[in-house]
Amino acid sequence: MNTTSSYSPDSAVPADRRVFGARDLFTLWFSLGVGLMVLQTGALLAPGLGLAGAVLAIAAGTFVGVLLLASVAVIGSDTGLSAMAALRLSLGRGGAAVPAVLNLLQLIGWGSFEIIVMRDAASLLAGQAFGVDSGWTAPLLWTIVFGTLATLLAVSGPLTFVRKVLRKWGIWLLLGACLWLTWNLFAKADLSALWARAGDDTIAFATGFDIAIAMPLSWLPLIADYSRFGRRARSVFAGTAVGFFLGNFWLMSLGVAYTLAFAPSGDVNALLLALAGAGLGIPLLLILLDESENAFADIHSAAVSTSLLVRLKVEHLALAIGLLCTLIACVAPLAQYQNFLLLIGSVFAPLFGVVLVDHFVVRRRRARAEVVALRWNALSAWVIGIGTYHALANGWPQVGATLPALLLAGLVYAALSLAFSRGPGTARA
Repeated sequence: MNTTSSYSPDSAVPADRRVFGARDLFTLWFSLGVGLMVLQTGALLAPGLGLAGAVLAIAAGTFVGVLLLASVAVIGSDTGLSAMAALRLSLGRGGAAVPAVLNLLQLIGWGSFEIIVMRDAASLLAGQAFGVDSGWTAPLLWTIVFGTLATLLAVSGPLTFVRKVLRKWGIWLLLGACLWLTWNLFAKADLSALWARAGDDTIAFATGFDIAIAMPLSWLPLIADYSRFGRRARSVFAGTAVGFFLGNFWLMSLGVAYTLAFAPSGDVNALLLALAGAGLGIPLLLILLDESENAFADIHSAAVSTSLLVRLKVEHLALAIGLLCTLIACVAPLAQYQNFLLLIGSVFAPLFGVVLVDHFVVRRRRARAEVVALRWNALSAWVIGIGTYHALANGWPQVGATLPALLLAGLVYAALSLAFSRGPGTARA
């Protein structure tokens, strides 16, 4: 099967190349909803909310998040455009350059961070299996291994990866790992007692909801890079929503339960060691390998975003960006860079509030006759949404910031479009 070299990211994918059905999108997004970082995010919620409160926050946040995620996926299947190319319809050519650069920065950072997460987990498991003084615990070794794996997957492209790897056998191994970890939990933990135990209230329910919804929303700037290969909007929406909800809710809830049952200190290494105790560590190893798919998505989408700024082939850019992420993971501590990544990520929730309203309400899923340089109404609503996000996050964290910022940005854009409309499906730039 051909890779990404047969089409340009800034033009629509031809109809004969749109081969993904609901099963393909389910497989991809279930896999991307599963991972070590998802387990660790669940562990963050465990002490403050307890099992019952955390599971409710995860269910509510993930449900709302996947509805928004799947709606943005439909934009990709409607237009056939990559995520950043589709933004030109809403923001204009010049306006779309800003999120393209921000997306590139955050994806390089997250790709590096994914490699670090995999490296540290593999070093810990190798130390448990072979001894801490063995050569198998060397961080540089595992950085190169996982960086190379993620880069090769990104170079192969989403069509090859999803249809030849995930759909054929990857999804079954991943499902087996999740089922084994779930069976081990039910066999060894007193879940009824954990369910009845309240949290210590160090985390508000609204904060837990915000953390849970942030997981699917973190994929908004990437999803059209994959859904543009979808055959039908209905299949794209259903496969994406069901796949990501099941994977994310399942693994994040397991992170909560395993933390409360076996690692009450909340220490990440204690959680990993508890997970390694199930099935001789094989289920955790499979989830560790699955984490490379998240790095694949980061590197591939970073290459797609870059290809809109420089005229190079996506697979060549993926190779270069994969090498850069691996180098960063080798030499740079990312503890402080995480805050920078979260700051960049905060701009995308209000941005896609604007994009969703533009595509489904203003344009009613129709393409624009012309793409102008800047659409000031969209950019103004986006800036208002960003300001709202940071005002709420700093002043009223108990309310949550992500969803209110997204909704307000969308409403402001709808009002501006109505006030300055020229006609059906168009808005004054």
